[in-house]
Amino acid sequence: MPGGRLTQPERQQIALGLADGLAYAEIARRLERPTSTVTREVMRNGGPTAYRADLAHRATEHRAQRRRQPAPRGPRTPPQPYGRDAGAVRAYEETLTSVFMQSGTPRMMARVMACLCVSDAGTLTAAELVQRLQVSPASVSKAIAFLESQDLVRRERDERRRERYSIDDDVWYQSMIASARATAQVAETARQGVAVLVPGTPAARRLENIGRFLDFVSESLTRAADQAREVLHAKPGTAADDPGRPDPERGQDRRPAGTAQDG
Repeated sequence: MPGGRLTQPERQQIALGLADGLAYAEIARRLERPTSTVTREVMRNGGPTAYRADLAHRATEHRAQRRRQPAPRGPRTPPQPYGRDAGAVRAYEETLTSVFMQSGTPRMMARVMACLCVSDAGTLTAAELVQRLQVSPASVSKAIAFLESQDLVRRERDERRRERYSIDDDVWYQSMIASARATAQVAETARQGVAVLVPGTPAARRLENIGRFLDFVSESLTRAADQAREVLHAKPGTAADDPGRPDPERGQDRRPAGTAQDG
């Protein structure tokens, strides 16, 4: 794959791909670039609906000029334990930030979430977030306030009375349950439309099928989240350590033959 910075023609191809409704992966394939490169480029420059090739190119040139200035003191990435590559960790954190942004999380809030996720302690003070992200204390404070309002982070005090922030492991479960409830609401609304559009008509049948499909998805998602919830609090292991864990290649349980399954 080609390396280096994106060229202006490549940015024009990205803009055309977005206009055609192509996925980031397909645009990246055509450019022979990593999907993360295209994702980061789009999210840094207005998002999929506001991306403009010429503006993105000028913004990149402006950022390059700023980088030539003396860098501020203080490490952007703390020393890495376990022999990790600091550059690889930083790149992954940017990718994770982009993924959170695609799900609708504002950029600063997504950066805080990603920073907390890649921290071994899983908890950081406001000062540590400021140093790692190289942003102002006000930016961190605003991001934390937003994330707390969404129940995405929790606040606690350590033995030195400092406020520390962490992502509650259960937030992923709550997120899935909220998604299931939203899906169930759409299903219910679709069923209400059946009576309005007269049962048996093409439009009513369409809404009836939508409602049945989304009901199934909502119930399945809720059931799966309930069954998998304990995984969030378990110590990491391998599939072989858990005979009930699905085999991703075979789509089957690893339970011994003859073992009954619940439900």
